[in-house]
Amino acid sequence: MRISSRLSVLLLGLACALAAPVHAERIKDLASIQGVRENQLIGYGLVVGLDGSGDQTTQTPFTVQSVVSMLQGMGVSLPQGTNLQLKNVAAVVVTTSLPPFAQPGQTLDVTVSSMGNAKSLRGGTLLMTPLKGADGQIYGIAQGNVLVGGVGASAAGSKTQINHLSVGRISSGATVERAVPTTLGQDNVVRLELNEADFSTASRLVAAVNHNFGAGTAAALDGRVIQVRVPAGSDQRVSFLGALESIDVKPAQMSAKVILNARTGSVVMNQAVTLETCAVAHGNLSVVINTENAVSQPNPLSGGQTAAVQNSIIDIKKADGQVMMLKGGASLADVVKALNAIGATPQDLLAILQAMKASGALRAELEII
Repeated sequence: MRISSRLSVLLLGLACALAAPVHAERIKDLASIQGVRENQLIGYGLVVGLDGSGDQTTQTPFTVQSVVSMLQGMGVSLPQGTNLQLKNVAAVVVTTSLPPFAQPGQTLDVTVSSMGNAKSLRGGTLLMTPLKGADGQIYGIAQGNVLVGGVGASAAGSKTQINHLSVGRISSGATVERAVPTTLGQDNVVRLELNEADFSTASRLVAAVNHNFGAGTAAALDGRVIQVRVPAGSDQRVSFLGALESIDVKPAQMSAKVILNARTGSVVMNQAVTLETCAVAHGNLSVVINTENAVSQPNPLSGGQTAAVQNSIIDIKKADGQVMMLKGGASLADVVKALNAIGATPQDLLAILQAMKASGALRAELEII
């Protein structure tokens, strides 16, 4: 299936999805509580026990230095001029995230990534590695057997497929040693931060919170941050925040936006995108969008009123004479589908949409990724 054909199917699905009404979402899905966040941890360590697939020490001297330092810390002194040939050791970087409210003794999953030229970490064991935060303090210790994915047998069982072997994971491989202090509920106030800044959504969220908990409970500080008064006791505060996160809010319609992927030819848009009258010529393609005025006449005795209606007409022609015409409330999705129907390439789509935006006919923000 060609990219343009796949794109037509994608846009058809989008058109159906965008036609559906906007449903209410929980505050938990729209916003986060300021200060309740993960903290990134990182550490440098050694993986030992590899089957000859470790770092080549002639090209990674830091691996040898790390082994020498580790041995000295254990009381082992090496003679001067000793040339270590380590094939079963690899220098690695260990990363993980410290979740909010984590306490000492809690275990975390860690990712172990080779930083040298080791061929594989499969079968290795990570030695005790301190995990530090951005402030340089140690918040956890990691150690354990590294599990490496990416190795599997084919359906017939006669072939093996080896993928990326320089990264592995250790489930529950780190233990939290220090908790991050939090100021949740300080001065009996918490702040909610919207995932996407929007004044209308912030206003609706404030109205919903005040409707459920009383006037004056919430107040918007700007288009992203909402201040909420909470109970003084920790138990009551937790119950209050749990109920707060479950409140349904109907978010405001987002601003019109079209996203183009120049590498794959994907075009994604939201329901707020509109078109104005324009004409575009691109290679052997021409696109003309006009607006015609019509009159909507109600049936006799229906009690309705006569109203003026504007319909869009899209006329797309190809040099070989092939014509595609769409009438009645045509949208950008209709334009893209019609272009695909007469064989326009993804690059044709990108060029035409860029031209529409430059001319002011595309009423939407255009983002190219």
